[in-house]
Amino acid sequence: MAYRQIVTEEDPILRKKSRQVEKFDQRLASLIDDMKETLKRAGGVGLAAVQVGVLKRVIVVDCGDGEIELVNPEIISEEGEQKEQEGCLSLPGEWGVTVRPAIVKIRGQDRNGKWHIYKADGLKARCFCHETDHLDGRLFVDRLAQGETIHRTE
Repeated sequence: MAYRQIVTEEDPILRKKSRQVEKFDQRLASLIDDMKETLKRAGGVGLAAVQVGVLKRVIVVDCGDGEIELVNPEIISEEGEQKEQEGCLSLPGEWGVTVRPAIVKIRGQDRNGKWHIYKADGLKARCFCHETDHLDGRLFVDRLAQGETIHRTE
């Protein structure tokens, strides 16, 4: 496993749409392992492959109850609404209140291509939405609650 540099908001790659993963091989496994190491060292709760400069539909999430890796993830249902503070490893020191679903169901593949479905609420639901947004070139600043602005930590 290796730490990868996290891409920041100046890099136009963050606004590009990531490609479906079709090959489930050692390169994919290495990418996922590197993303897990990078997430852990950065102290975040989620990371998308595009955030380490790779335009593949891969995310890793760890909200404190174990790591989840998803390849080709898609949100398949949403319920309710939550407004909470959100930040991003690619926008260090910036945060804002976003509007996200309160509960989501997401499906995706593991590193071997096997499909899994997860149902999540609260922080984990927000994290799944945040990371899948990255795969479509969207940032949390695109989801700010009405009247909200970006806040910067000094």
